[in-house]
Amino acid sequence: MATRDHYLLVLQLTTLFCFSHSLDSNGGFSVELIHKDSPKSPFYNPFETPFQRLSKAFQRSMNRVKRFYPHSKALSNAPQADIISNQGEYLMRYSIGTPRIEILGIADTGSDLIWSQCKPCDDCYNQTNPIFDPSNSTTYKSIPCNTRVCESLVQSSCAKTTNEYSTCEYSMSYGDGSYSIGGLAFDTLTLGSTSGSQISFPNISIGCGHNNHGTFDSNGSGIVGLGGGSVSLPSQIGPSIGFKFSYCLIPFMYSNNTTSKINFGQTALVSGPGTVSTPIVQGPIETFYYLTLEGISVGRKRLDFVNGKTKVVEEGNIIIDSGTFLTFLPEDLYSELESEVASQVNLPRVRTEVLNLCYKSPGNKIEGPTITAHFGGADVELNTANTFVSVSDGVACLAFAAAESNGAIYGNLAQANYLVGYDMQNKVVSFKPTDCSKV
Repeated sequence: MATRDHYLLVLQLTTLFCFSHSLDSNGGFSVELIHKDSPKSPFYNPFETPFQRLSKAFQRSMNRVKRFYPHSKALSNAPQADIISNQGEYLMRYSIGTPRIEILGIADTGSDLIWSQCKPCDDCYNQTNPIFDPSNSTTYKSIPCNTRVCESLVQSSCAKTTNEYSTCEYSMSYGDGSYSIGGLAFDTLTLGSTSGSQISFPNISIGCGHNNHGTFDSNGSGIVGLGGGSVSLPSQIGPSIGFKFSYCLIPFMYSNNTTSKINFGQTALVSGPGTVSTPIVQGPIETFYYLTLEGISVGRKRLDFVNGKTKVVEEGNIIIDSGTFLTFLPEDLYSELESEVASQVNLPRVRTEVLNLCYKSPGNKIEGPTITAHFGGADVELNTANTFVSVSDGVACLAFAAAESNGAIYGNLAQANYLVGYDMQNKVVSFKPTDCSKV
């Protein structure tokens, strides 16, 4: 019997994308991002209030910290809820195989492997859409053991088939107890568009999950990794997109039915007036995008992000993530931030069960100080739409939270209305102030 080494990945299954694309003359293409709480999403619940949806986003953020920093006790005294693996932010619709079978998966900047449920199912969770059958795909090819692709997965092993041919097998488990086990293979991955055009990428390594269990939802099938590892989608199609992608996220609870965008290739370039860039730092896990946050300013007051023991700024001290709603900081820095913001906001304080610093905000608007994130070589100025969020009628809270173990995550609310570009080849992340509703 083949051995299956379970490897606990520090991941959160949270970023979901729904793709449509259009080619430009330079070979780049743009993609539509649909928030999971959008009416276009199969997870949309019309009976939920905006604040109920927001509460779920908080809960997903709190859970996600523990995926990036598994030993953290982040927000241990905050309310918790069961969080299913694909209760994420955006949906992705793509196809695999020849002929193409459409898949609705979870795309995650905090993971690498692309995997989907596959027949035959030893133990698959209920799935609304048809499960992919690799025996019907003329382009499906199992990947042998002792290959570079197989060895690039820490969580891989070898499986002997009936003809003694050793194939690569993956085993992935997640922080909430969910897992997927199956075979690694090459197949064609296709991104489609509402206009009917298609872009196909042959010989993409994918995981074909035959044993999948846990808190997955029947509306989805597996995930698509957008992380920095060698088997992620942007890494595998990197030569055709110049190893560049960017996204522009519309602020949460935007009133119009406008969707966010993600771009690949030439359309992903971030340049022009207002653009600032900071290096991607190599960290302990190649999947994650580590940046260096030197400090945070509240108005004119600067708070340095230094190690509590050495009193120096450590490189790669924060992970930028499109799937985490809040921004998390180490307890000491968060405490300083909260204290300084409180000293500059002259409004009545309100206690809530979710976030620490909250105020009465007539009309759900708040006049707070400008907060600036000082990344290495890049000052990113945030307005109140990036730093405060309405948690109920007339109550707004600072959208930052504390995390232990020196963990830090730069969340997607802070990234809203910025064009955020990832140059994986030159190891740079760029920011450009942008009205994402008009992109």
